[in-house]
Amino acid sequence: MRIKVGLLLLALLSGCDDSVPEEKGFAGLGGDASVFTPVVPGRVFSFPADHGPHDGFRIEWWYVTANLKDAQGNLFGVQWTLFRSALKAVPEQSGWGNQTIWLGHAAVTSATAHHAAERYARGGVGQAGVSLAPFNAWIDDWRFSSQGPDALADLQLSARDKGFSYQLRLTSTRPLVLQGDKGFSQKSEQGQASYYYSQPFFQASGALEIDGKTYQVSGPAWLDREWSSQPLTANQTGWDWFSLHLDSGEQVMLYRMRQKDGAPYLTGTWIDAQGQTQSLHASDISLTPQDTAKVAGREMPVRWAIKIPAKHLDISITALNPNAWMDLRIPYWEGPVQFKGGTGYLEMTGY
Repeated sequence: MRIKVGLLLLALLSGCDDSVPEEKGFAGLGGDASVFTPVVPGRVFSFPADHGPHDGFRIEWWYVTANLKDAQGNLFGVQWTLFRSALKAVPEQSGWGNQTIWLGHAAVTSATAHHAAERYARGGVGQAGVSLAPFNAWIDDWRFSSQGPDALADLQLSARDKGFSYQLRLTSTRPLVLQGDKGFSQKSEQGQASYYYSQPFFQASGALEIDGKTYQVSGPAWLDREWSSQPLTANQTGWDWFSLHLDSGEQVMLYRMRQKDGAPYLTGTWIDAQGQTQSLHASDISLTPQDTAKVAGREMPVRWAIKIPAKHLDISITALNPNAWMDLRIPYWEGPVQFKGGTGYLEMTGY
């Protein structure tokens, strides 16, 4: 699940347009979104069209993480995210009448360093966007773009800022994965949801620079695509999201939506090595925070115990760098994690 802190952009921009709903719940996304297109079960996904933007929905994102290693065994993590946020439920327009705001986040993490950066852009003027045939997602000079006719088979991923840069090639011949119920990903007992698919089988390789030193790296990468109009309730205060690459070739996605009152909403997906999925429910999963670290004045759970008994999974995951704090205008924690038998990524918001 990639609700992601870019959703806070709508709250930040609430003064720009009287039609933005009053803030309720985390990021204002528990507020009324009746003017936007609802997310309902039964959508038939269509590719490559669904790789592109979706008019009428309030928020969507293109999100990539990669767990990388160099020849000497040094470990790194890379994040690249592009958010599209609609101020009004209207079709895209050209020029300054456009009612879309774009936000980009990029980061690099090692065991001893973490750098993050952000970009903002108004739609309609060419500074940011997503196009098809060929697929190209960009904001300024940060790009995620296809190198061939198959939109998500062979791509280049790049970003740079003070202290870091990366240029990676991502390839996969595996099928896309529809999360939840055939792509309908529920986020609460009240029915809030997103449309959600992933490509968890990317293999990444290329160059990564951090603090003036360049490394040749490779490893597994994960793409998430989500779009929604009201994915949260007013009672939900934040989330903990995990993407895990198992050495067996299997993949796991889990998320825990924390609430002001009551138990967290917990769900996920088990993805076998061939790309077949099985939904995981709260009764299937034990997800327990363990050790914490003081990060940016907050106590952050940087070690977790995860058990999925039916899949014989019993692991303890730890952050590669507990200080992977995204010190941006909208701050949150996000970084690579490791465990016996695999690697992954963790995002924590609302702490």
